Order: sequence, then C-alpha cells, then structure tokens
Amino acid sequence: MASRALGETQATWAGRLRPLLQDQHPWQKYIALGLSLALLAALASKLASIGFAELFRGIPASPIFWMAFVAYYLALPASEWIIFKRLWNIPRAGFFALLRKLVSNEILFGYSGEAYFYSWARHRAKMAAAPFGAIKDVSILSAVAGNLMTLAMLALAWPVLGEVAPELHGRTVALSAAVIIGLSFLLLAFRHRIFSLSRSELWMIFAVHTGRLLLTTLLSGVMWRSALPSVSTGWLLVLATLQLVVTRLPFVPNKDLVFASVALFLIGHDGAIGPLIAMIAGLILLVHLVLGAVLTLAELAAAHRS
Repeated sequence: MASRALGETQATWAGRLRPLLQDQHPWQKYIALGLSLALLAALASKLASIGFAELFRGIPASPIFWMAFVAYYLALPASEWIIFKRLWNIPRAGFFALLRKLVSNEILFGYSGEAYFYSWARHRAKMAAAPFGAIKDVSILSAVAGNLMTLAMLALAWPVLGEVAPELHGRTVALSAAVIIGLSFLLLAFRHRIFSLSRSELWMIFAVHTGRLLLTTLLSGVMWRSALPSVSTGWLLVLATLQLVVTRLPFVPNKDLVFASVALFLIGHDGAIGPLIAMIAGLILLVHLVLGAVLTLAELAAAHRS
C-alpha cells in the first residue's frame, strides 16, 4: 500500500511538472522579440530622464558604498540563479537571462520579466519541465517572503516611527500590516491549489528569498551609512521599512525611483538623506539602462545569426 501511494504521488507530481508545450511554437519567438523591442524603446525613453550632471556630482567615493551597491544590485538575479540552478540545473547563461528579467520588470512593467524568462526557459525545454509552474511559485514565494520581512521591519521600526516619521505611524500602517498578513495566510491556506513544486523545493525557494531580503536590507543600510555616517539608526530603520513597503507594490516599474520620491516627500528636499536616496535610485536606473541595452542587443544579434 505504501509503495502504491508513493507511486501515485510521484505520478501526480510528474503530471504537474510535465512541460506545458512539447514543441516550440513561432509565437514564443514573437513574444521574446516583442519584449526585447519594447525594452529597447523604454530604455531610450528613460535615458533622457537622467540628469547625469547632478547624478555624478553626488556619487560617494567610498569603496564600501560601491561594494555594497554592486552586491545589492546583483542580489536578486544571483538568488534566483541559485533557485533555478537547484530546480533545473540552468547554465551560467541563465544568470544573464535573470538580469534581463530584472531590467524588464523595472523598466517596462511588473512581471514582464517573468514573461521574458518563461520564453527563455521554454526554448530550453529539455532543461526545464513546466517552467510556468516553477516561475509562478518562485514569484509567489518572493512576495510572501517580502511580506513577512516587511512585517518584521515594521515591528522593529514601530517605536521610532512616531518620532522620526509620524506620517507612517498610526492606523494606516496597521491596516497595511493586516492586509499583508491576510494575503499571506490566504496563499498558505490554498497552497495545494496554488503551488506546483514539492514541499522541499518550496522551502528551499522561501529560504533563499528570505536570505536575499536580509542581505539587501543590510546592504541598503551599509550604503546609506557609508555615504552619510551621521544618519541615525532610527532613520535607517524607517528607510529600510519604507523601501520594503514600496517593493511590495505590484505592477509598478522603477520601484527605486518610487521609493526615492516617497522618501523625498516624507523627509523633504533640504535634508541630506533625500538627495542620497534619489542619487542611488538614479544609479540603479543607469545600470538598468546600460545592462538592458547590452543584453537586449546581444540577444537580438544572436537571434539574427540563428
């Protein structure tokens, strides 16, 4: 009986993880091409929005800042590469596809990167079974981990919110926390219908996302403290919490710019923290533009040769 149950379980998971499409279809290439062309158009339009003179004038010279900045930028694609390396054993080229995914999400619109990465994975059907299910699970667990981290940071920053940022303190934050908790519990309640991967794989994905969020929160604090040594710990907690809240917004591109705008509104243009946040957001956008252009042009050239 036990062996029969095990066989049925394996058959069930095999069915849920089988490739969605056995053969490649022309529409997949058109989707990838369309996303690439749309990304190039968005990159060109965003290029004019950067004030290079102001941006480069405010860049810190601290090597600690730059090491933290590079690690912060690469943390998400690196963590996802670790996840998909475990799930699919993707090659090193998958890291650049995940970089493209990041740039697409931030420059075009939320989840356009997932559509691109799905197309990339489908072209490697021998490597990846049911890429839609796996990509979906990774995205959902990223949101769950982000929600839980946001709640933890809200609890940690709550004693100082009323002092340094009264606009973030009160019923609005409590209501937001309740919504985050409700959505997370809803996902967990229907996990058997929502998720496609096994429990061990889901726990692995959740652990990697949680570790990445802890790392990026720490790296943000390192960047802010290295550029402004006089900034208080209270403001670091508030800014880290605010950044996590902004990253929870779905379908919003340029989350770093949105975070900078919100920070400037709350802090004011006269403080030193506001311009620093805006400068970091500008740097991230500039890296998005450079990497997006290079990766997209390289991909289009490879597609043309093939």
